Amino acid sequence: MFIISIAVHNSITEQQYAAMFPKHVEWFQKYYQQKKFVVLGPYTDTDAHSGVIITADMSRKDLEEILAEDSFYPDSAEYQIREFEGKLTYLDTDK
Repeated sequence: MFIISIAVHNSITEQQYAAMFPKHVEWFQKYYQQKKFVVLGPYTDTDAHSGVIITADMSRKDLEEILAEDSFYPDSAEYQIREFEGKLTYLDTDK
């Protein structure tokens, strides 16, 4: 699993952001519907255009292919990617 923090660069104008954001929404909705993204949303403690995605289990290669489809990737935002191993969730249905 991965946690991805995405922060749009300050050099992107509001007009550029407004043009790119609908494609970004289509991108994350596509992978949320495919259950590749488990949780996603904007950071609420900042005015910056930034947010977080938690993925389902996948390979780094698969994640990089998915990220390459984002409208902000690679030059319009910073992508911090951290891999982790999920151990416990209240979403487990077999308990």
